[in-house]
Amino acid sequence: MKNNSNKILNGDATELFKEIPDNSIDITFADPPFNLKKKYNGYKDSLEFEEYLEWCELWIKEMVRVTKPTGSIFIHNIPKWLTYYSSILNKYATFRHWISWDAPSSPMGKSLQPSHYGILYYVKDIKHTKFYELRYPHKRCRKCGYLLKDYGGKKQGLHPFGPLLSDVWTDIHRIKHNKYRDEHPCQLPIHLLERIILMSTDNSDIVLDPFMGTGTTAIASKRLGRNYIGFELDNKYVSIANDKLKYEQSNSKLGEFWVSFFLKDIISLRNVDWECLSEYYLLPQNNRAIDHTKIEFIDKKKIIKHFDLVINGNGKIKQDSMQQEFCNCP
Repeated sequence: MKNNSNKILNGDATELFKEIPDNSIDITFADPPFNLKKKYNGYKDSLEFEEYLEWCELWIKEMVRVTKPTGSIFIHNIPKWLTYYSSILNKYATFRHWISWDAPSSPMGKSLQPSHYGILYYVKDIKHTKFYELRYPHKRCRKCGYLLKDYGGKKQGLHPFGPLLSDVWTDIHRIKHNKYRDEHPCQLPIHLLERIILMSTDNSDIVLDPFMGTGTTAIASKRLGRNYIGFELDNKYVSIANDKLKYEQSNSKLGEFWVSFFLKDIISLRNVDWECLSEYYLLPQNNRAIDHTKIEFIDKKKIIKHFDLVINGNGKIKQDSMQQEFCNCP
């Protein structure tokens, strides 16, 4: 394990898994080829139906095998394939959640417009699984600043930062502009992986991704002080990932607490850390004020400077802008 820690190994995942001992990884995350004839650099994303599912069962079984009893298994894909993955996983692990990631795509014709990807969340031993509740910022109208959700007479009970995370994620969006993308057809936002890692791991835990691509999972892991192991079949993608990792540091934290930054703000934090993290914010005396006023950092310039170091590094790492929802206020 020491020989493979914090490395992206070039080769076939089903073969490289043989180097990983049983029950040795804290979480496994996979974003496999979708078998939709996408143009990857060094391999074809086109197998016959049964051949694709047989191949999927091989690496899914390996993901479960190497995951610790306290660990979790996450698999991202379109709903079609997740239904088959689930039938495989049900034989080897325990279902916990189907996370719906709101990420609209182009109309396909003669069907409903695809509007979400799914992330299967399974665990090895549900009684001993490591899990942390997360919070994310309240969604607001960008024009008037009011909460988009009507809490009625329960405003006094609002949490200053935001609600607990559910299994529907609408606040993280796809990377839509080519200028922010690597040479890879299926690049995920870094803060999507940061959310998964914060939810299910501790500092120095090991995250394994058998389809690492250009390094998103490794970057998220490194920023959050976790170790990573990646497999990637295409040497070009391995090279891109390693080049980006050179500029990353394990400093995505506020004080002593790991958080996920995006657009000069925190978008994911652990509920258990809020009492200490709240000291960095100006909080209203009356919680009802949260309905129309977003909480701000006490020392915003210092926090933003820290954010720039974490996310932008030397300026070579860029991210897509987040879409905002609007209300019909005048």
